[in-house]
Amino acid sequence: MKKPLDTSALAQLFTAARSHNDWHDRAISDSDLQRLYDVWKYGPTSANCSPARVVFVRSEAARERLMPHLSSGNQAKTRAAPVCAIIGYDVKFYDRIPELFPHAPSARDWFTGSAEFADTTALRNSTLQGAYLMIAARAMGLDVGPMSGFDAAGVEREFFPDGDIRANFLCSLGVGKAEAVFERLPRLAFDDACELA
Repeated sequence: MKKPLDTSALAQLFTAARSHNDWHDRAISDSDLQRLYDVWKYGPTSANCSPARVVFVRSEAARERLMPHLSSGNQAKTRAAPVCAIIGYDVKFYDRIPELFPHAPSARDWFTGSAEFADTTALRNSTLQGAYLMIAARAMGLDVGPMSGFDAAGVEREFFPDGDIRANFLCSLGVGKAEAVFERLPRLAFDDACELA
């Protein structure tokens, strides 16, 4: 058994971590984003299928392309964030299975017979990968602000025009303003959310 993380590490990742909506003006470099990817890419996915595809929106030009597709409540906070990650998923992720699952390259066939099964697999696993991205960002000292509230079809037309990538969710990255965080909302008790069988 590995040594558990200490209380301060768990606090940074979960118990004291917060979703942020307001940001300090501190840039995130290309190398920071590459280092972030080099951590979260190791999170497990079904058959190592790794369907997530991410656009890190940083430039003003890219930000202006994104703005029209956001709900009004998400525009100001996204504009203020140093980075907004568009977490998408490749609907043809299975074409990379021979490369990513080399001991069983025929596993590609598990997904080609049913578009519904492939889409469910891609959505589920890209969501996992987006969560790994957020945990890795927090581990690196960044703050996150995950969001729904956007026109997925519009984002896909603008950022994934080839049609093979679907938008899953958005997540702002940066150094959040602690003073702008509202009081922590309640969570369900163990007995309300869990069952021991």
